[in-house]
Amino acid sequence: MSAQKDRWVFSFSFLLFCASSIPKQGSARLLQELSPQEYFSSLQAGRASLAYFSHNVSPGAQPFLEQIENSAEALQDYGISVVKVNCPKEDASRYCGEENALRKAYLFRGNMLIREFPTDALFDVNSIVANVLFALLFNEVKYVETLVDLQNIENALKGRLNMVFAYVPATGTAEHRAVMEAAFVYGTVHQFVLTTEATLLKDSGNDESDVSSARLLFCHCQRATDLAQPCRRTAMGQTLTMLNIHRHLKLMGAPLVTEVAEDPEKVSTVHLQLGLPLVFILSQKDTYEADRRTAEFVAWQLLGKAGVALLSRDLVDLNVLLQSNVALKTPDEGEPVKYLVLEDTDEVITLVEDKNKVEQIQEVEEENEEDEDEKENNNQDIQDDQVVEAVSRDKKRELPLEQILVLTEETFHSALLETARTVVLFYASWEAVSLAVLQSYAEVADQLKGTRGVSLSRVNCWDWPGVCTKENVTQFPTIKIYEKGGRSVMYNGMWGAEELTGFIMLNRLPCPLRLATIDEAEGYLRGEFPPELSSYHHTSLLGVFSTATSEAREAFEEAGNILSGHVTMGMYFEDDALALSRKYAVSPPALLLARSGGQSVEGFTLSKQSAQDVVRMIRYELLDIFPEITVQNLPRYLQLRKPFLILFSDGDISQMESKEMLKLAKERPQQAFVACWLNLRKTPVGRGVLKAYFATMPSLPVLIWVNLHAGGHVFKFPSEQSVTEMNVLSWLQKLKAGLEIRSSTLSEEDWKPPLPAYDFLQMMEMAVPELPVHTSHRRRDTPEQRPPESPGGDTAVQEEPSQETKAEKVGSPGRDLRGTAPRLAAREKQGKRHSEL
Repeated sequence: MSAQKDRWVFSFSFLLFCASSIPKQGSARLLQELSPQEYFSSLQAGRASLAYFSHNVSPGAQPFLEQIENSAEALQDYGISVVKVNCPKEDASRYCGEENALRKAYLFRGNMLIREFPTDALFDVNSIVANVLFALLFNEVKYVETLVDLQNIENALKGRLNMVFAYVPATGTAEHRAVMEAAFVYGTVHQFVLTTEATLLKDSGNDESDVSSARLLFCHCQRATDLAQPCRRTAMGQTLTMLNIHRHLKLMGAPLVTEVAEDPEKVSTVHLQLGLPLVFILSQKDTYEADRRTAEFVAWQLLGKAGVALLSRDLVDLNVLLQSNVALKTPDEGEPVKYLVLEDTDEVITLVEDKNKVEQIQEVEEENEEDEDEKENNNQDIQDDQVVEAVSRDKKRELPLEQILVLTEETFHSALLETARTVVLFYASWEAVSLAVLQSYAEVADQLKGTRGVSLSRVNCWDWPGVCTKENVTQFPTIKIYEKGGRSVMYNGMWGAEELTGFIMLNRLPCPLRLATIDEAEGYLRGEFPPELSSYHHTSLLGVFSTATSEAREAFEEAGNILSGHVTMGMYFEDDALALSRKYAVSPPALLLARSGGQSVEGFTLSKQSAQDVVRMIRYELLDIFPEITVQNLPRYLQLRKPFLILFSDGDISQMESKEMLKLAKERPQQAFVACWLNLRKTPVGRGVLKAYFATMPSLPVLIWVNLHAGGHVFKFPSEQSVTEMNVLSWLQKLKAGLEIRSSTLSEEDWKPPLPAYDFLQMMEMAVPELPVHTSHRRRDTPEQRPPESPGGDTAVQEEPSQETKAEKVGSPGRDLRGTAPRLAAREKQGKRHSEL
C-alpha cells in the first residue's frame, strides 16, 4: 500500500511541476468577473475560491489586480478559482458596502469564509499562492514560534509520522510558496511545520549561522521511540524550490539500506535515478550483522547525498579482489562500478563528498603502497594486523569444536595413551593467530573425523601454563603430534587446513617406511603404496642401501625422524637392493626421488654420512627445477642464498617461455642461480616487488636478475628480445662481464617488518598478583611480564616471579593486545596494518 502511495505522490508532483512549468495561453480568461449574486450562487461545497470585491478599479489597485490575474493560473492547478466581483454602486452589503472591505481579498471554501487578506500582503504571485495555500492547509502545516511548541509536535509524532520542518525569513516569499506547494502534495504523508523565527532554527540543531536563507529539515520521527531524544534530522542542502523539496522527500522516503543480490552493474535505485551515487558495502554470511550495522551507520551519514546498499558476496559471484569491501556506482551512464579497499567509515563518506578521492584510492591500490603507509605511521604502540581483524570480525561465529578434546593439567598425560597418535594444539585464547589457527584446526578435525588411530585435542595455555611449560611450548600457536608412549613431532609448516591434514596423515606412517620387496618399492615410487596415501599428492623419496652401507642407512633413518610428517620416505635394503639401484643408474647408498606419481625418477648417490647432511640434501633435491615463487615457498629458495633469475608474468607463462626457462634451469649448473617465475595474479605482492625494483611498472612479462645477498643489483632483460635459452645465456654472459647497466640497486638495510611483532611469551609470563593462579613451574631464565586481559573475558595467570625477574619486570608494563574492529565498523581511525605478526 505504501509503495502505491509513493508512486501516486511521485506521479502527481511530477505532473504538478510540469503543469506549473509550461506556459499557457489565455491565462486572463481564468480570472472570472461576476456580480455578487452570480458569485455567491456559484459557490460549491468543498471548492475554494479567492474573491476580490470592487466598485471600480482605481489606479492604486491596478498592480494588485494584475498580480491576482497572474496568480489565477497557478491557483487553478490546486483547484482554486480566482474571481473579481463587480459590486453595483447601490450595493451596501458586507463585502461591497464597507470601504475597508474593498481593500481586501477573501478566501472561501464553499460558502464559508476562511481568511481575509489585506491587498498589500498579496504583492506578487508567490505571496498570493503561498498565503492562500497556507490558509487552506492549516491542518497540514503547523506554524510554531517557540521551541516548546516544536518539541510538543515532535513528541506527538514519534513512532507515527515524520516531520518536515521549514524556516523561511518571511511569509509570502518564493521559498514559502515552495514549502506550501510541497505540503499540498505530501501533507497527508508527512507533518509540515513552518516558522519564521530565526532563533528557533538555531535551537532546533541547525549548524548554519546564516539565517537570511530559508532552510528545510527532514525529521525522522517515525523511527523515534524515546521521548527524551530528539528525532534525527537531515538538512536539505539545496535551495528551497518545489523540485528540490520533492527530490529531498523522495530520498528520505527511500529505504535506508537496500539489500541487493545481483550484479551491481544491474542495480538501479531512486538515488541513481535522481543523480546521486550508490555505495555498496560488500558483506558475507558470517559477518552479516556487523556489516548491516556498518551499512546503516554509513547510510545515516550520507543521507541525501548517496544511497547505500548491502551486497552479499555469498549470493553474487563477484570477479573482484577478496579484500575489496566497498563498491561505488555513479549515475553517469557507461561509468563502471569501482571496487575499493577502505579502512573505515570516514573514508566512505570522504569518497562520496570528494569525487577525486576515488581515483586517488585506486592509484594507491594499484601501486601497492601499503609499505610506505606503514613507514609514515611508524608508531610502535599501535600494531594492527589483518589476522586480528579477521578474528575480531568472526568472533561471534561459533566454531564446530565437538571433535576436538579439551585437555587440562589433569587429563593431558592420560589422553596421550588412549590413541596411537594424539594431535595437540597449544594456543592462547586471547591471541589472534591462535584463534585463527583454531578455525583451521576445526576444519581438520572435520576432515579426519572417523580416522582410526588419530585424535585431535587442544590445550589453552592461558588456563594451563604448567602443561605448556613442561612440553616446552615457547610460542603460540604450536601443534605437536604425540605417538602413544613414544616421541613427539612439532609441526612447523603453513597453518592452512590442507597443509595440517597432510602433515597429520603423513605422520601416521613410519618415516622412513621399510619396504620388503622390489614390487613394494616400485609401487611406493609410483605413489600407490601405502594405499592410504594415494590420494595425497607428494614426492616420494626412497633410500636404497646394501648390507655394507649400515652407517649411511642409520643417517637416513635419523633424517626420516627429523622430516617425519613433511615428506614421505621409504627405505629398501634387501639382498636385491643392488638390482633396484642399477635400474636407475645409481649405486648404494642411493636416493631415488619420484615426482608426479613416478612419471620421472631421479637417482642420487648418498655420499653424505651425517643425518643433518642427508636432511639438507633431501630438502635441496625436493626444490623444483623451475618453480613458481609464492609467499609460501619463497623462504625455502631464499635460504639457498643464490641470485634469482625470475620471470614476472601477469598470469600463466606461455608454453614457449616455460620450455626455454626449464631448459636453461636444467642445463646450467644449479649452484649458480635460482631460475623461477612469479604469477602476479596469484601472488599480487609481486607488484610491490617490481615497484621496489623500478620507478615505473614495467610491461609484462619481464625477466629480472637480482642478487639479494650480494650488492642487491637488479638487471632487466631487454624487452625487445624474446625469452629463449640462447638469448638469456648471452645476456647473462654480458652481465657477468660487466657490460650490462643495472636498473637499480636495492637498499642495504635489513628487510625487517616495519613494526616489531608481539612477544606473546613475555605477555604470558608476566606476574599478576591480584589474580588466582594455576600451579606451574617456570624456567628461571625466562622473563615474566603482565599478560593483557582477553577480549573474551579469559582471566590471566599469576606466576610467582623468580628473584632474577622481579627486578626485570619493573618498568616493563607490557603492551595491550588490541584487535581491529570489524570491517568499517570502527568509528575512529585505526592504526595502519601490520601483517608481519
